[in-house]
This record gives sequence, structure tokens and C-alpha cells, in this order.
Amino acid sequence: MVATYDDAKVFMELVRWSTELGLGDALSEIYAPDFDPSDTADQSPAVRKVLMFGETMGTLVKHDVLDWDLASDLFWIEGMWNKVGAHARAIREREGEPKLYEHFESLAVRATQ
Repeated sequence: MVATYDDAKVFMELVRWSTELGLGDALSEIYAPDFDPSDTADQSPAVRKVLMFGETMGTLVKHDVLDWDLASDLFWIEGMWNKVGAHARAIREREGEPKLYEHFESLAVRATQ
């Protein structure tokens, strides 16, 4: 699929929302040297923001609302998932819901292929 101007419009809305959400600050926190991705007891606002953003982006890509190439060119999806994936799995187990954050995870898997 080749991205269109309509894809760009959706993408720019996603970028705008990421700014409103404070994603930049959240990413700075999870990429900081002292952030421990394995400390799943730490459900900081930064972790929750990254999980919510990644799941939203994954859902939009799954339903062909957002172009994969645009998403993967701007965001380091695999890197984000590597930092918060253990948190997602812990939340799934705690809530007994295996579908939580599945779309974010599928983006990360796709990024490695």
C-alpha cells in the first residue's frame, strides 16, 4: 500500500494527539538509563501513555486507517514495546484479559520482520 494524502491527514492527527498526550515526555522517561523495563510494579503515567498510544496506533494500522509505513517511519515501535511490553503482559495477567495491548504487540512483531 502506498500512503496517500488522506493517510497523511490521519497520521498528522495522531501526531497532534501524541503531543497533547505528552508522549514525548513519556518516551523520554522510558528511554532514560534508570528506567527498568522489568519492574512491572511501576505503572507510571509514562508507561500507561506509551501503552495507550501504541495500542491506538496498532488498532488504526490493523483496520487500515493508518498506513504502516508512515507509522513505522516516525515511531520506533519495537523500541517502545521493548520498554513497556513486560508491563503489558503483567496487566494482561492481572486482569485476566489476553487481548490487552495485542495490537501494539502485533506492531512490534511486524517491525522485526
